Amino acid sequence: MPGSGTGGFGSGYARAMSRRSLHTPAPDVASLRARINRAKAAAAKADTDALLIAPGSDLRYLIGQAGGSFERLTTLVVPAGDAAPALVLPRLEAPGYADVPTDELGVEMLTWVDGEDPYRLVGERLGGAGRIAVSDTMVALHVLALRDTLGDTEQALAGPILRELRMRKDAAEIAALRTAGSAIDRVHARMGEWLRPGRTEADVGADITAAIVEEGHVHADFVIVGSGPNGASPHHDVSDRVIERGDVVVVDIGGPIPEGYNSDSTRTYAVGQPRDADVADTYAVLQEAQRAAVTAVRPGASAQDIDAAARVPITEAGFGEYFIHRTGHGIGLDVHEEPYIMGGNDLALEEGMAFSVEPGIYQDGRWGARIEDIVVVTADGVEALNNRPHELVVLDQ
Repeated sequence: MPGSGTGGFGSGYARAMSRRSLHTPAPDVASLRARINRAKAAAAKADTDALLIAPGSDLRYLIGQAGGSFERLTTLVVPAGDAAPALVLPRLEAPGYADVPTDELGVEMLTWVDGEDPYRLVGERLGGAGRIAVSDTMVALHVLALRDTLGDTEQALAGPILRELRMRKDAAEIAALRTAGSAIDRVHARMGEWLRPGRTEADVGADITAAIVEEGHVHADFVIVGSGPNGASPHHDVSDRVIERGDVVVVDIGGPIPEGYNSDSTRTYAVGQPRDADVADTYAVLQEAQRAAVTAVRPGASAQDIDAAARVPITEAGFGEYFIHRTGHGIGLDVHEEPYIMGGNDLALEEGMAFSVEPGIYQDGRWGARIEDIVVVTADGVEALNNRPHELVVLDQ
């Protein structure tokens, strides 16, 4: 999915926060315990007394359950010191966390009922902490109530602490991303079943949405079908535009598999031979850019190096102004997470980092194209997790 936003707060987050989480496979207890211990150590290193983790991907990363965010406070208190973590939650929500191995993880359950003050409960647990860090996605309702309760306690964001853990995927996480990549590849392989003249983008999108689930995802997190001039809008969704013969169509799709890890892959199609004479030559430039960026991925290279590798061929061919978003974004339990592959980010890549490589060329009012693979940094280079052809796929109709 194109990296034009700040990431992390898209449709998938809204969906996850609007309902209780499905009971899906969680990492083993040893992995979860190790993650909690690393989080405690990272908080201490950042001179932070405790992390307050709201429902969402950070919570799932630490205890294997994402939960849901409502008007009643739920938060995992992770102290930097030797004290045990505590999961503070409404008693009526406790059954939704029955699968969390709290005893094995050393997490104390602290429940409350309506009429009690959960923020005071958190404050008592923190014991006069001088500095805490709250989840980036904790809603303002709870952040402001905690601020009022905790008085002079300094509040910061937990994202800069936790991203140092989540950016580097372990073998199980990479295996899950590999599974997700194969699943979305199978959907792209079926595009000829649906993409044809006379159908609307919405019609095609509905078929793709069903196929994403059929091929092993929990749900479709996003489906972009940008035909003709709509393909020049990177974050187009679907519309009632009728697909015409000769259209170039950008299809960007993805979603989570049961383990919670996401797919995200874009391919560009032509419905019959493209009507515009410049498509072949322009698309060849895009292929070169995507190939150059993937080839540049290795430990020690910086995120901005990969972005630059994608931009050079596009700029030299005269299309620089039409590449209007970053080259990529990290992926894992969120579709958009660290590291962000963009100019100005001098972060050195390390083994286990996973992110998209997705340059695009968007000619407003005419047509657009994008090629996107998820890649993982290996010990000596890169592994691509998407393996569909990169050529412009011409669907003969």
